[in-house]
Amino acid sequence: MADKVGTVEFIIAGFGGQGVLFIGRALAFAGLARDVNVSFIPSYGPEMRGGTANCKVVVSDGEVGSPIVEEPDVLIAMNRPSLERFVNTVKPGGTVFVNSSLIENEVERGDIKAYRVPFNELAREAGAERVANLAALGAYVASQDFFTLEDMEGAVKEMVKGKRVELMEANLKALRAGYDFVRNLA
Repeated sequence: MADKVGTVEFIIAGFGGQGVLFIGRALAFAGLARDVNVSFIPSYGPEMRGGTANCKVVVSDGEVGSPIVEEPDVLIAMNRPSLERFVNTVKPGGTVFVNSSLIENEVERGDIKAYRVPFNELAREAGAERVANLAALGAYVASQDFFTLEDMEGAVKEMVKGKRVELMEANLKALRAGYDFVRNLA
C-alpha cells in the first residue's frame, strides 16, 4: 500500500439510480479515513432516478486547489451516454472504467488505460444487480495502490450503517467481485 496518493481527480457518471453519487461519497469517505484532503461535488438532473447523474471527486494528500474537475485522472462510466460525454476529457495517461454490461462501445483513445468490466453481471452474481456501483468501486480499487479493499469495505460499512442493511452482504460481495475481476486481468 502506498503512503501517498498525490492528487487524483475523478468523474463518476451514469443514470440516476445507478449509485454514482454513492461511489463518489465512498471515495471521499475513504480518503477522509486515510487522512487526506477530499472534495465531492454531485450533479444530477431534476428527474433523479433515470435521469443523468455524475459527481466529481478530488482526493489529495496536498491541498485541494479547486473542486472543479475538467480533466479527470479517472472516469467511471456506468452507461454509454456518460462514456461518450466524458471520455475525451480524461487526461492522457488516465484510466477509464467502462460498464461493459451496458456499453458496447470500445474506448478509442490509445493514450489512456481502459478497463471493460461487466458491473451489472458481477453485482447480479453478488446477490443484487442494483449494487453494480460497488463492483465499479472495487474495479477502481484493484487498479491502484493507495486505497485498499479494506479501506473501501470500511467506508461502505460506515455509509450503509443503519440504512439499507439488507444490501450489506451484496454490497461487499460486489465490491470484492469488481476488485477480483480487475486483479485477474493483470
